[in-house]
Parts: sequence; C-alpha cells; structure tokens
Amino acid sequence: MKKTLPFILLLFLFKVTTAQKNEPDYIKSIQLKPLGDRNFSIVVPLGTPLELSFDDLEGDQKNYYYKVELMNHDWTPSSLIANQYLEGFQSNVIFNVENSFNTFQNYTHYSVKLPNQNTRITKSGNYLLSVLDQYDEVIFTRRFTLYESVAVVGVSVSRSRNTKTLDQQQTVNFIVNHPTIRLNNPNQEIHVAVLQNQNWKTAITNVEPQFYKPSQLIYRYTRQTNFWGGNQYLFFDNKIIRNSSVNVARVVRKDLYHNYLYPYKNKEVKNYTYNPDINGQFIIRTLEGDNPKTEADYAMMHFALEVEDQFENKDVYVYGAFNNFKLTDENKMYYDTGTKTYLANFPLKQGFYNYTFVTRSGNGDISQADILGNFSKTENEYTVIVYYRPLGGLFDRVIGVGSISYQGER
Repeated sequence: MKKTLPFILLLFLFKVTTAQKNEPDYIKSIQLKPLGDRNFSIVVPLGTPLELSFDDLEGDQKNYYYKVELMNHDWTPSSLIANQYLEGFQSNVIFNVENSFNTFQNYTHYSVKLPNQNTRITKSGNYLLSVLDQYDEVIFTRRFTLYESVAVVGVSVSRSRNTKTLDQQQTVNFIVNHPTIRLNNPNQEIHVAVLQNQNWKTAITNVEPQFYKPSQLIYRYTRQTNFWGGNQYLFFDNKIIRNSSVNVARVVRKDLYHNYLYPYKNKEVKNYTYNPDINGQFIIRTLEGDNPKTEADYAMMHFALEVEDQFENKDVYVYGAFNNFKLTDENKMYYDTGTKTYLANFPLKQGFYNYTFVTRSGNGDISQADILGNFSKTENEYTVIVYYRPLGGLFDRVIGVGSISYQGER
C-alpha cells in the first residue's frame, strides 16, 4: 500500500498538468496569436512575438499570472527544467491591465506579450501557456508551437482517394527534407502532427513515413491523413451593436444589447455554400469606439437552428474559436418543441465571428455532417509539424513546419 499511493498521486498530478483547462464563465474573449489583425496561427517561428489577451467580466482588477511550460510532441510534460528552455522567469504577473470604458458590460482587459523582458523562450517545441490566479489556481490554458527552419516540409492536399468519401474528405500528403539532420531510426526519432484550421482537437498524429530516401521522408497515404472537409463557416458582424447588421436580424436593448441572428435552416439534403471565412476564428472590433480592447461592448448573442425533427441521442452545439472549439454547457443548444428550433445564447464581445453547428453523439463523436455537411471542395488550412528527438535526447525539437491553404477542386 505504501508503494501504491505515491504512484496514484503522481498519475493524478500528471492528468491535472496535461489536461486543457476550461475557463470559468466570467473569462471571455481569450486570444493567443501573433501580433497583427489577420494572423491566427498558433504555430510560429521561434522568437515570433505572441500576445495573449482576455477579459474578466467581473470587472474588478485581479492579480493574474502567466506560466510557460515546455511539452513533448504528445503534449505530456517535458523532462527539461525551466532554465533549460527559458531565459528569465517561467511565471510572472500580467501587468498590462485596462478597465472597459463606456460599455454596458463592465470588464477588465488583460494582455501579455511573449517574449518580454522577463521571459524569453530559447528552444523550439510545444508550449502550454497557463493563466493562474492569486491562489495559484489555473484559470485556463492555451497551446502554441515554436519551430526552427531546419527541415523543409512540402504539403499538398487533394480530394479523398477513398471512393466511399470521395466528395466528403480531403487527403493531406507531405514530404520532409532534412539535409542537415542524420536519422538513425526515423520511426522513433521523428513525429508529426497534422492540423486542420489550427485546431488541435481534430489533429492527426502517430503517422509514420511510407517511404525513405536519403535526407527525405515521404508521407503519402490514402486514408490515414484524411480530414472531413466540413463546410464554410457561418458568420456575423456586430461591430455596430445597437442596430441590425451583417446576419444580425434584430436587436433588443435590455441589461445588455441582445443580438438575434437569422436562423439557420437544417435541410435533409446538404449543399456546399461558398463564402470566404477565417476558419472559425474571430476579430474583436467596434465602430462605436477608438480602442476595441476596452471600448468594444458585449452583446448577448442568440443562435437559432431550425430543424425538421429533433436529433435522436445527439446534442447540438455552437462551435468556434470563441471558446477554443470546446463543447460546454454555455454553447450547448436546447430544443424548443413549439418552433422545432434549437436555441442558444451567450455573451460575446463585439466583432466579426465565424461559427458553425456540430452534433455530439452518445459515444462522444463530434460531427458537422448532420447540419452543414462535409464537402471535399471546402476551403481549409492545413499545417504539418515535424518533431525531432535523437536517440537519447531529452526533448522534442520542432525542426520544420509546412502549411497550405486548400481552395478545393471545383
């Protein structure tokens, strides 16, 4: 018994450390991205400035801290200690704090940039960025990846070659050229991850190269690297919060402004609908103030999905980067039998938003097919991350990244 308890304790701590933390209801508008309005990538070159920002709707200034941790390719904690991959402090207080101005919803805006004078990351790899409160409790976490340009990664995307999913899936193939790295056992020393639209929840990993050439690895599969195509994201823009605007049908003033979106009608026959999107992301902006960080207000957004029949043994959710593609009680839709409509409402900060609807079955499978369908012609962005750990190495370097924006075959 004395030997078993420490092991159980260590296993529990391991699970707590590696799990992605759901933020509380009063934390909103979390964004971790490179500086710039249109760049949402969480996979960037080592040394690239990143900014984390979020709002606390409780509106009182609190002491929040950030913490940076190096992770392995599978997002388990690295065996390195902090001073082996950081210069400065692993954890520090978030100093940039601003109160909202002239908004119905009071909030406090927090932001921190990396690297900064207190923290500089020196090694490539996967990183977990945690925000903690004054009691050292983790409030939420976000992932990002820093890479070196040692290997060249060529990526191509095509319609699925699987005849059963020809018009629904997209196949990602890629080649890794590593002229300066000698591999003794590529299957053990190299790991890859393939992301669709920067979303780790649908990432494909544990893929080994099919062919080996001198200084080159070839990944050319017909099924193992297939992604469901999905459909273009739906969107709305409420940078003007007081009046109807893009895809906002009506506005009602209560304690907050309530913005009601046009209902989406679910049909038995799914159709591909082309419209440019930002792959589920969102941009905070307002025309009713000069500084969107503190002058953009919050609106209660009302989503509606009209259906012919209620889904059996499936839950329906509003899905997007506004909450890091999570399925929570807040973005879960409830069914109104009188109108045969799924409904949901929750507060979002003013801006341009992409979103979609997904179902989750009893066994946990998440699908967009039931509502918007899957199409091989859908525009998607794919990112291939290549990790390298030589035999006897202590951590996973990211030696190369390849990306492609697939426009579909029409």
